[in-house]
Amino acid sequence: MFYEEDIWTEIAKHLDGKSLVMLGTTNKWFHHLIMNDSIWKFACLRDLQLPEPRHTYLNWIKLYASAFDGSHSFMFRQKEKHIDWMRIGAFFLDSPIALLAEKLDSPLKIPQGEALGKTLESHGFCILNNIKTGIWIADLQLVRCPVCDLNTCDEARGQLEMHPIQLFLCLHEAKFVGLPTSRKIYRACLGTMQTLDARHIELFLSEAYRDGSWEYQIIGSHDIKKHADVASAGIFDFKHLNDSSTSEIFNLKSWVGKPNDWQPKAMITLHAVAINKNLQENEGLHIKYQAMKAGPDGVVVSLRISQQLL
Repeated sequence: MFYEEDIWTEIAKHLDGKSLVMLGTTNKWFHHLIMNDSIWKFACLRDLQLPEPRHTYLNWIKLYASAFDGSHSFMFRQKEKHIDWMRIGAFFLDSPIALLAEKLDSPLKIPQGEALGKTLESHGFCILNNIKTGIWIADLQLVRCPVCDLNTCDEARGQLEMHPIQLFLCLHEAKFVGLPTSRKIYRACLGTMQTLDARHIELFLSEAYRDGSWEYQIIGSHDIKKHADVASAGIFDFKHLNDSSTSEIFNLKSWVGKPNDWQPKAMITLHAVAINKNLQENEGLHIKYQAMKAGPDGVVVSLRISQQLL
Protein backbone atom coordinates (compact mmCIF):
# COMPACT_ATOMS: atom_id res chain seq x y z
CA MET A 1 0.00 0.00 0.00
CA PHE A 2 2.85 2.38 0.79
CA TYR A 3 3.77 2.86 -2.86
CA GLU A 4 0.32 2.42 -4.40
CA GLU A 5 0.14 5.69 -6.31
CA ASP A 6 -3.60 5.54 -7.01
CA ILE A 7 -4.41 5.05 -3.33
CA TRP A 8 -2.11 7.83 -2.14
CA THR A 9 -3.39 10.16 -4.85
CA GLU A 10 -6.91 9.74 -3.46
CA ILE A 11 -5.67 10.25 0.09
CA ALA A 12 -3.81 13.40 -0.97
CA LYS A 13 -7.01 14.87 -2.38
CA HIS A 14 -8.39 15.05 1.16
CA LEU A 15 -5.47 17.10 2.51
CA ASP A 16 -5.23 20.88 2.68
CA GLY A 17 -2.39 22.77 1.02
CA LYS A 18 -0.13 22.85 4.06
CA SER A 19 -0.53 19.13 4.63
CA LEU A 20 0.20 18.40 0.96
CA VAL A 21 3.46 20.34 1.17
CA MET A 22 4.42 18.48 4.34
CA LEU A 23 3.67 15.15 2.67
CA GLY A 24 5.84 16.13 -0.28
CA THR A 25 8.85 16.69 1.99
CA THR A 26 8.68 13.11 3.31
CA ASN A 27 10.74 11.60 0.49
CA LYS A 28 11.27 11.75 -3.27
CA TRP A 29 8.40 9.38 -4.00
CA PHE A 30 5.86 11.55 -2.17
CA HIS A 31 7.37 14.69 -3.68
CA HIS A 32 6.79 13.26 -7.14
CA LEU A 33 3.27 12.24 -6.12
CA ILE A 34 2.10 15.64 -4.95
CA MET A 35 3.49 17.33 -8.06
CA ASN A 36 0.54 15.74 -9.84
CA ASP A 37 -1.47 18.75 -11.01
CA SER A 38 -4.77 16.89 -10.66
CA ILE A 39 -4.30 16.79 -6.87
CA TRP A 40 -3.89 20.56 -6.66
CA LYS A 41 -6.77 21.13 -9.05
CA PHE A 42 -9.00 19.05 -6.79
CA ALA A 43 -7.76 20.89 -3.67
CA CYS A 44 -8.14 24.32 -5.27
CA LEU A 45 -11.70 23.77 -6.48
CA ARG A 46 -12.62 22.14 -3.18
CA ASP A 47 -11.29 24.99 -1.07
CA LEU A 48 -12.76 27.63 -3.39
CA GLN A 49 -16.05 25.71 -3.24
CA LEU A 50 -16.42 25.67 -7.01
CA PRO A 51 -17.44 22.93 -9.46
CA GLU A 52 -15.36 21.81 -12.43
CA PRO A 53 -14.54 24.88 -14.55
CA ARG A 54 -15.08 25.09 -18.28
CA HIS A 55 -11.68 26.68 -18.78
CA THR A 56 -8.29 25.00 -18.78
CA TYR A 57 -5.60 26.20 -16.38
CA LEU A 58 -1.96 25.22 -16.76
CA ASN A 59 -0.55 25.23 -13.24
CA TRP A 60 -2.92 24.45 -10.38
CA ILE A 61 -0.09 24.40 -7.84
CA LYS A 62 0.68 28.07 -8.49
CA LEU A 63 -3.02 28.93 -8.67
CA TYR A 64 -3.59 27.32 -5.28
CA ALA A 65 -0.67 29.22 -3.77
CA SER A 66 -1.81 32.59 -5.14
CA ALA A 67 -5.35 31.99 -3.90
CA PHE A 68 -4.50 30.82 -0.39
CA ASP A 69 -1.18 32.38 0.59
CA GLY A 70 -2.88 35.44 2.09
CA SER A 71 -2.17 37.70 -0.87
CA HIS A 72 -4.54 40.49 -1.86
CA SER A 73 -4.34 43.26 -4.44
CA PHE A 74 -3.28 46.01 -2.03
CA MET A 75 -0.12 44.11 -1.27
CA PHE A 76 1.02 45.14 -4.76
CA ARG A 77 -0.63 48.57 -5.03
CA GLN A 78 -0.93 51.38 -2.41
CA LYS A 79 0.16 49.10 0.40
CA GLU A 80 0.65 52.09 2.70
CA LYS A 81 -3.05 52.98 2.37
CA HIS A 82 -4.43 49.55 3.25
CA ILE A 83 -6.21 48.96 6.56
CA ASP A 84 -7.84 45.52 6.44
CA TRP A 85 -9.52 42.99 4.21
CA MET A 86 -11.56 39.82 4.18
CA ARG A 87 -11.83 37.06 1.59
CA ILE A 88 -15.37 36.68 0.30
CA GLY A 89 -14.85 33.72 -1.99
CA ALA A 90 -14.69 32.67 -5.63
CA PHE A 91 -17.17 32.71 -8.50
CA PHE A 92 -17.30 32.17 -12.26
CA LEU A 93 -17.52 34.76 -15.00
CA ASP A 94 -18.42 32.47 -17.89
CA SER A 95 -19.23 35.24 -20.35
CA PRO A 96 -17.08 38.24 -21.36
CA ILE A 97 -19.78 40.67 -20.19
CA ALA A 98 -20.10 41.75 -16.55
CA LEU A 99 -22.60 44.00 -14.82
CA LEU A 100 -21.23 46.20 -12.03
CA ALA A 101 -23.88 47.60 -9.71
CA GLU A 102 -24.10 49.84 -6.67
CA LYS A 103 -27.79 49.07 -6.22
CA LEU A 104 -29.00 45.56 -5.54
CA ASP A 105 -32.55 46.05 -6.74
CA SER A 106 -34.37 43.36 -8.66
CA PRO A 107 -35.34 43.26 -11.42
CA LEU A 108 -32.59 45.40 -12.92
CA LYS A 109 -33.76 47.51 -15.84
CA ILE A 110 -31.12 47.47 -18.55
CA PRO A 111 -31.08 50.78 -20.49
CA GLN A 112 -30.40 50.83 -24.21
CA GLY A 113 -27.98 53.28 -25.80
CA GLU A 114 -27.19 55.40 -22.75
CA ALA A 115 -23.71 56.74 -22.08
CA LEU A 116 -21.80 55.12 -19.21
CA GLY A 117 -21.89 58.18 -16.93
CA LYS A 118 -25.62 58.64 -17.38
CA THR A 119 -26.25 54.94 -16.74
CA LEU A 120 -24.30 55.10 -13.48
CA GLU A 121 -26.16 58.16 -12.19
CA SER A 122 -29.66 57.19 -13.28
CA HIS A 123 -29.59 53.42 -12.83
CA GLY A 124 -26.69 52.73 -10.45
CA PHE A 125 -24.89 50.18 -12.59
CA CYS A 126 -22.82 49.76 -15.75
CA ILE A 127 -22.11 46.97 -18.22
CA LEU A 128 -18.52 46.13 -19.10
CA ASN A 129 -17.32 44.03 -22.04
CA ASN A 130 -14.13 42.10 -22.79
CA ILE A 131 -13.91 40.43 -19.37
CA LYS A 132 -11.46 37.56 -18.98
CA THR A 133 -13.62 34.52 -18.38
CA GLY A 134 -12.95 31.85 -15.79
CA ILE A 135 -12.56 31.75 -12.01
CA TRP A 136 -12.60 35.10 -10.18
CA ILE A 137 -11.72 35.74 -6.54
CA ALA A 138 -13.50 38.45 -4.55
CA ASP A 139 -12.31 40.35 -1.48
CA LEU A 140 -13.74 43.15 0.64
CA GLN A 141 -11.09 45.82 1.22
CA LEU A 142 -10.92 48.70 3.68
CA VAL A 143 -8.55 51.42 2.48
CA ARG A 144 -7.47 54.64 4.15
CA CYS A 145 -7.98 57.84 2.16
CA PRO A 146 -6.55 56.57 -1.15
CA VAL A 147 -5.96 60.01 -2.71
CA CYS A 148 -4.68 62.12 0.18
CA ASP A 149 -1.09 62.76 1.23
CA LEU A 150 -0.09 59.96 3.60
CA ASN A 151 1.73 62.19 6.10
CA THR A 152 -1.20 64.60 6.31
CA CYS A 153 -3.59 61.70 6.73
CA ASP A 154 -1.49 60.15 9.47
CA GLU A 155 -1.26 63.48 11.30
CA ALA A 156 -5.01 63.90 11.19
CA ARG A 157 -5.47 60.36 12.42
CA GLY A 158 -3.24 61.02 15.39
CA GLN A 159 -5.23 64.09 16.41
CA LEU A 160 -8.80 63.05 15.84
CA GLU A 161 -10.85 59.98 16.62
CA MET A 162 -13.67 60.08 14.10
CA HIS A 163 -17.25 58.96 14.52
CA PRO A 164 -17.57 55.36 13.31
CA ILE A 165 -19.76 56.28 10.36
CA GLN A 166 -16.80 58.25 9.04
CA LEU A 167 -14.73 55.11 9.25
CA PHE A 168 -17.30 53.48 7.01
CA LEU A 169 -16.88 49.84 7.91
CA CYS A 170 -16.13 50.23 11.61
CA LEU A 171 -18.18 50.70 14.73
CA HIS A 172 -16.93 52.31 17.91
CA GLU A 173 -15.25 49.45 19.83
CA ALA A 174 -16.24 46.96 17.14
CA LYS A 175 -14.34 44.74 14.76
CA PHE A 176 -14.13 44.52 11.00
CA VAL A 177 -15.76 41.29 9.88
CA GLY A 178 -13.40 38.35 9.93
CA LEU A 179 -10.77 40.01 12.10
CA PRO A 180 -9.91 39.38 15.76
CA THR A 181 -12.15 41.06 18.32
CA SER A 182 -9.07 42.68 19.83
CA ARG A 183 -8.81 44.97 16.79
CA LYS A 184 -8.44 48.58 17.97
CA ILE A 185 -10.71 51.43 16.98
CA TYR A 186 -9.64 52.86 13.64
CA ARG A 187 -8.66 56.49 13.39
CA ALA A 188 -8.84 57.90 9.92
CA CYS A 189 -9.82 60.85 7.79
CA LEU A 190 -13.13 61.09 5.99
CA GLY A 191 -11.65 59.31 2.96
CA THR A 192 -11.82 55.81 4.46
CA MET A 193 -13.18 53.66 1.66
CA GLN A 194 -14.72 50.23 1.22
CA THR A 195 -13.97 48.35 -1.99
CA LEU A 196 -15.43 45.26 -3.59
CA ASP A 197 -12.26 43.95 -5.19
CA ALA A 198 -12.45 41.07 -7.72
CA ARG A 199 -9.68 39.56 -9.81
CA HIS A 200 -9.15 36.72 -12.23
CA ILE A 201 -7.49 33.81 -10.47
CA GLU A 202 -4.42 34.02 -12.75
CA LEU A 203 -3.78 37.73 -12.15
CA PHE A 204 -1.15 37.43 -9.44
CA LEU A 205 0.86 35.03 -11.63
CA SER A 206 1.30 37.70 -14.31
CA GLU A 207 4.67 39.45 -14.23
CA ALA A 208 3.20 42.56 -15.88
CA TYR A 209 0.80 42.89 -12.96
CA ARG A 210 3.43 42.32 -10.32
CA ASP A 211 5.88 44.83 -11.79
CA GLY A 212 3.21 47.53 -12.05
CA SER A 213 2.84 47.57 -15.85
CA TRP A 214 -0.90 46.99 -15.56
CA GLU A 215 -2.79 49.69 -13.69
CA TYR A 216 -6.38 50.30 -12.64
CA GLN A 217 -8.30 52.76 -14.77
CA ILE A 218 -11.39 54.65 -13.63
CA ILE A 219 -14.27 53.71 -15.91
CA GLY A 220 -16.87 55.81 -14.12
CA SER A 221 -17.64 57.70 -10.94
CA HIS A 222 -20.38 59.85 -9.46
CA ASP A 223 -21.71 61.26 -6.20
CA ILE A 224 -24.93 60.57 -4.34
CA LYS A 225 -25.43 63.94 -2.65
CA LYS A 226 -28.00 62.91 -0.09
CA HIS A 227 -28.29 60.49 2.81
CA ALA A 228 -27.57 56.90 1.81
CA ASP A 229 -29.09 54.08 3.85
CA VAL A 230 -26.54 51.54 2.61
CA ALA A 231 -23.30 51.19 0.71
CA SER A 232 -23.69 48.17 -1.52
CA ALA A 233 -21.99 46.80 -4.61
CA GLY A 234 -22.22 43.75 -6.84
CA ILE A 235 -20.46 42.13 -9.78
CA PHE A 236 -22.55 39.83 -11.97
CA ASP A 237 -21.98 37.61 -14.98
CA PHE A 238 -24.44 39.21 -17.40
CA LYS A 239 -25.23 35.87 -19.03
CA HIS A 240 -26.37 34.44 -15.70
CA LEU A 241 -28.16 37.52 -14.36
CA ASN A 242 -31.50 35.72 -14.29
CA ASP A 243 -30.21 32.44 -12.84
CA SER A 244 -31.88 31.19 -9.67
CA SER A 245 -28.56 31.22 -7.83
CA THR A 246 -27.94 34.87 -8.77
CA SER A 247 -31.43 35.81 -7.56
CA GLU A 248 -30.32 34.90 -4.04
CA ILE A 249 -28.28 38.10 -3.96
CA PHE A 250 -31.38 40.19 -4.67
CA ASN A 251 -33.16 38.53 -1.72
CA LEU A 252 -31.62 41.15 0.55
CA LYS A 253 -33.52 40.20 3.69
CA SER A 254 -31.74 36.86 3.71
CA TRP A 255 -28.24 38.27 4.12
CA VAL A 256 -27.83 42.05 4.62
CA GLY A 257 -28.85 42.06 8.29
CA LYS A 258 -31.27 44.30 10.16
CA PRO A 259 -31.15 48.11 9.73
CA ASN A 260 -29.23 48.54 13.00
CA ASP A 261 -26.68 45.85 12.12
CA TRP A 262 -23.57 47.84 11.20
CA GLN A 263 -21.32 44.94 10.27
CA PRO A 264 -20.49 44.66 6.55
CA LYS A 265 -22.04 41.64 4.86
CA ALA A 266 -21.13 39.71 1.73
CA MET A 267 -22.92 37.23 -0.50
CA ILE A 268 -21.39 35.08 -3.22
CA THR A 269 -23.03 32.71 -5.68
CA LEU A 270 -21.81 30.70 -8.65
CA HIS A 271 -21.81 33.70 -11.01
CA ALA A 272 -22.02 36.81 -8.81
CA VAL A 273 -20.74 38.52 -5.68
CA ALA A 274 -22.10 41.40 -3.61
CA ILE A 275 -21.42 43.38 -0.43
CA ASN A 276 -23.62 45.56 1.75
CA LYS A 277 -22.97 47.92 4.66
CA ASN A 278 -25.80 49.62 6.53
CA LEU A 279 -24.99 53.26 7.22
CA GLN A 280 -25.76 55.71 9.97
CA GLU A 281 -26.65 59.33 9.19
CA ASN A 282 -24.49 60.76 6.41
CA GLU A 283 -24.38 63.33 3.62
CA GLY A 284 -23.93 60.95 0.72
CA LEU A 285 -21.43 58.76 -1.07
CA HIS A 286 -18.72 59.02 -3.69
CA ILE A 287 -18.74 55.87 -5.86
CA LYS A 288 -15.96 54.84 -8.20
CA TYR A 289 -15.72 52.02 -10.74
CA GLN A 290 -12.31 50.74 -11.83
CA ALA A 291 -11.03 48.09 -14.22
CA MET A 292 -7.59 46.70 -14.98
CA LYS A 293 -6.73 45.39 -18.44
CA ALA A 294 -3.98 42.97 -19.41
CA GLY A 295 -2.24 45.64 -21.44
CA PRO A 296 -3.74 48.52 -23.46
CA ASP A 297 -5.83 46.25 -25.70
CA GLY A 298 -6.08 43.28 -23.38
CA VAL A 299 -8.98 41.69 -21.56
CA VAL A 300 -10.21 42.96 -18.21
CA VAL A 301 -8.54 40.99 -15.41
CA SER A 302 -9.64 42.90 -12.29
CA LEU A 303 -12.64 44.98 -11.19
CA ARG A 304 -13.28 47.32 -8.28
CA ILE A 305 -16.31 49.18 -6.95
CA SER A 306 -15.28 51.65 -4.24
CA GLN A 307 -17.44 53.80 -1.98
CA GLN A 308 -16.60 56.49 0.53
CA LEU A 309 -18.57 59.10 2.43
CA LEU A 310 -18.80 62.65 1.16
